[in-house]
Amino acid sequence: AKDAGRLAASWAQYETQEKLAKIGREAGVDLTFFHGKGGTVGRGGNPQTFLAILAHAPDTINGKFRVTEQGEMINQNFGYHDRAQRTMDIYTAAVLAEKLTEHVRPSEEWRGMMKTLSDVSCEAYRRVVRGDERFVPYFRSATPELEFANLNIGSRPAKRNPKGGVESLRAIPWNFSWTQTRLNLPTWLGVGEAFGSILSSKDGDVLREMYQKWPSFRTTVDMVEMVLAKSEPKIASHYDAMLVSDDMAKELGSEIRKLHLQTEDAVLDLSGHTKLSEHNHILQRLLQVRNPYVDVLNCLQAETLKRYRASDDKEDKVLKDCLLTTITGVANGMGNTG
Repeated sequence: AKDAGRLAASWAQYETQEKLAKIGREAGVDLTFFHGKGGTVGRGGNPQTFLAILAHAPDTINGKFRVTEQGEMINQNFGYHDRAQRTMDIYTAAVLAEKLTEHVRPSEEWRGMMKTLSDVSCEAYRRVVRGDERFVPYFRSATPELEFANLNIGSRPAKRNPKGGVESLRAIPWNFSWTQTRLNLPTWLGVGEAFGSILSSKDGDVLREMYQKWPSFRTTVDMVEMVLAKSEPKIASHYDAMLVSDDMAKELGSEIRKLHLQTEDAVLDLSGHTKLSEHNHILQRLLQVRNPYVDVLNCLQAETLKRYRASDDKEDKVLKDCLLTTITGVANGMGNTG
C-alpha cells in the first residue's frame, strides 16, 4: 500500500489470492494464507474484523485463517482476558460464517472497473508521493517522522536505509506519522480521484451497483469512509502552520487537504450517505467523546516538536518525555495507528 495506495494494493492482493488458490487446487495443495495485518487501514488492518474476513476473495479461507497481530493491536485485542476471548470469538465466528457464505463473485465488468480504479488511484497516489519534489520536505517537516528514530519507538529501525527517502521507510512509521497529524494520508490518497472520475462518467451507475451488490468492495469503501471520518484536516493544517517553513511545502499541504475534501465528497456520493460513517453510531459517539482530548494532545505535540527542533540539545529529557507522551496519547486516542 505504501508503494501504490490502499485501493490499488487491496485489489492486487485480492486477485493474487484468487490466482494462488486456483494453483493450489490444481496442484492438490491445501493452502492456508498467512495475513500480517497492521493496525491502520493503510497497512491492511480493519477494525471490523468479522466483515473484513467475509470480504476476502472466495475460496481463499475455507475454514482456516492464520493471522499475526502487530504493534498496539496486540494489547488492544489480547491485552486482557475478556478482550482476548472476545477477539477469538469474532475470529471463530467469522471463519465459520465465511465457510457457509455464498460469496458474490465479481463479473468481468466489475473486474474491468476495479482495474480502472486501481490504475487511476495508483497514478494519483504516486504523482504526489513520488512525483512531487515538494512531498518529502513536507512530510518530514509536517509530521514527527524524523523524531521517531531518536525516541526509539518501535521494535525495528524506522528505515531500512537510514539515508533513503520515503521509499526506504518502513510501513509502520509511514502510517504512524500521518496518523499522528490526523491526516491519515496513506489510506485515502488517490481514492477520491478514482471514484470521482468514474462517478462523473457514463460508468457511474456500474460503480454504484458494485457498492450495493458486492460486499467485498463495499467493505473497502466503508473502511476508507471510516478513516475519513476519523481524520481532522484542521489539525493537520495546524501542524503546517507550526512546523512547515518552506512556502512550497506549505502549498502542497494545502493541496493535499483539498484532495481530502474531494475524497470525502466522492465517497459520500458513492455510498449515498449525507455524513461520513453516519450509520456507524458507535464511531460517531466515540468521535464526540475522544476528539476534544486528542485535539489538545495534537496541539501540545506540535508545540513540543517546534521547541524540540529549535533546541540544540536533542537529549533534552523534558522535551523528549513530553513528545513521547503526546505521541502515546494520540496513538491511544486514534486506536489503530501502525
